Amino acid sequence: MFQKARLKRLGIAGGALAVAAGFAVATAFAAAPADARETPNNSAHTTTPIKHLVVIFDENVSFDHYFGTYPNATNADGTKFVAAKGTPAVNNLVTSRTLTNNPNQYQPTRLTPAQADTCDQNHSYLPEQKAVNAGKMDQFVQSTSVDKCAAPLYSAPGLAMDYYDGNTVTALWNYAQNYAMSDNSWDATFGPSTPGALNLVSGQTHGVTSYDPSTGATNPKPTATPDSYTVVDPNSKGVGTVTNDPDPVYDDCADSNHTSTNALGGMSGKNVGDLLNTQGVTWGWFQGGFTPTTTAKASSTGYAVCGTTHTNVAGTSVVDYSPHHNPFEYYKSTSNPHHLPPSSEKAIGYTDQANHQYDLSSFYDTVAAGNIPAVSFLKAPEYQDGHASYSDPTDEQTFLVNTINKLEQSPEWSSTAVVISYDDSDGWYDHVAPKIINGSADATNNTTVCTSVPKNPVLGGYEDRCGPSQRLPLLVISPYTNANSVDHTATSQPSILKFIEDNWSTGKVGDGSFDRTAGSLNGLFDFQHPQNRSVLLDPKSGAVTKVVPINNHPGPGQGNGNGNGNGWGDGNGHGNGNGYGHGNGHGQPGKPGKHK
Repeated sequence: MFQKARLKRLGIAGGALAVAAGFAVATAFAAAPADARETPNNSAHTTTPIKHLVVIFDENVSFDHYFGTYPNATNADGTKFVAAKGTPAVNNLVTSRTLTNNPNQYQPTRLTPAQADTCDQNHSYLPEQKAVNAGKMDQFVQSTSVDKCAAPLYSAPGLAMDYYDGNTVTALWNYAQNYAMSDNSWDATFGPSTPGALNLVSGQTHGVTSYDPSTGATNPKPTATPDSYTVVDPNSKGVGTVTNDPDPVYDDCADSNHTSTNALGGMSGKNVGDLLNTQGVTWGWFQGGFTPTTTAKASSTGYAVCGTTHTNVAGTSVVDYSPHHNPFEYYKSTSNPHHLPPSSEKAIGYTDQANHQYDLSSFYDTVAAGNIPAVSFLKAPEYQDGHASYSDPTDEQTFLVNTINKLEQSPEWSSTAVVISYDDSDGWYDHVAPKIINGSADATNNTTVCTSVPKNPVLGGYEDRCGPSQRLPLLVISPYTNANSVDHTATSQPSILKFIEDNWSTGKVGDGSFDRTAGSLNGLFDFQHPQNRSVLLDPKSGAVTKVVPINNHPGPGQGNGNGNGNGWGDGNGHGNGNGYGHGNGHGQPGKPGKHK
């Protein structure tokens, strides 16, 4: 009775009780830094033990492209991978028998570690629908495969069919072995990076207007007529849906640092950043290359310039920052047009001149300071984001492991979850046919796979948001997962949005957002039996190097002194002894918690 009444007073919906049962909700409020303008910090008010969610949002991979033979690797080259006994089966090329008996023109072929750098496949909205071919999954070679490209990139006939195994994507396979993965997670809609990024933060790709890039990044003016690449199926006011990759209007570095004249896109409506701000929860988007090489004040054009580059493993120099990979720059409310830095490290996560948009280095500053925001979205510099043609699995692995190792060795790891997700499939083959739950009546821009779903009304009445399209990898790395577990719940990028909304009680985006229909991530967690360990990997090989116990687990006290210590805690808890408290304890400590 005490716990249910308390949860009700804290405003936690009854539906969240199933997630929160057995856990106390922390009631401590951390003071905001003096140089940040923000409501009181409510970040510790969560419905689960997760106080810090880190979303690593990588690029352009289908599930079968990385996990097509998991957990069995060839072990003919690369880092040797041997799966643990009892590893659960996943729905992949082997279990479905589509590895050697495939309906496409070419059979799937294993890509070696030496073939990590490949051509970029066609991943546009309509070609991906044609590849699916009304669920037959047999037109990938004709519709999305890009078989020839310039050296040093690897190319081959029917390339879109091909896959890597644990000798190349070793770290991801080891994370799956030691934490949790899904084999039923989907791209929410067909199409490339920008729709995937928008679906992550708002569950909504409708609401775009095309803007004239010559009118500036702070108070831009719409184009005289809707730009057909930026705005699909516009209404009488010129507002439509994003199915392509227009750059964001509220960003100085858009249009190749405003050297191009392509129309830019700006979104209406809310995103998760708006919800977190209203709730008083710290958050940030951290992207490689966001810090300008020339500031707006120092630039002759008045626009900041994003010019940092890195060289990938193929020896190609790549510009770090990609504007159309940053979804928050499409919304005026959450944009940082001039790429201004945070006013201080302590201000990161709060509203100041940076407006929650940061360089990736700022995230590492918060990790070192033990001050990471409640919700962090991480975008690697382009050479490490996994996108074919300018990145690769090897560079991606280096970024993932270095970042996750830092988090697993931080004092905040005991209350952290890392989600590895992807923006789209790049057109790489996956054998599972999508079950379209949101169709589109716009026959101009959609095939029958999307138009012939009369039993599924168009959510919000907004066309050209057809999906889901293809399966994508999804992993959760946290003390609150079972080791070597596979969840089969249908999820999509907006499922991450849904988790944030539910965990921090922000309410919903509304207006036809996919957060309303997205599946739950809860099947990837085990809040009752946290792992008492961190699994560290080698960033070059992806192999496990060390398993370290989490050492801050005496049982929690309870605020009124009646805790029984029958759960896990850090010794500083506010919840009752069965819960998972964080913050400064007030009362008699419970008995030491049990660890598994």
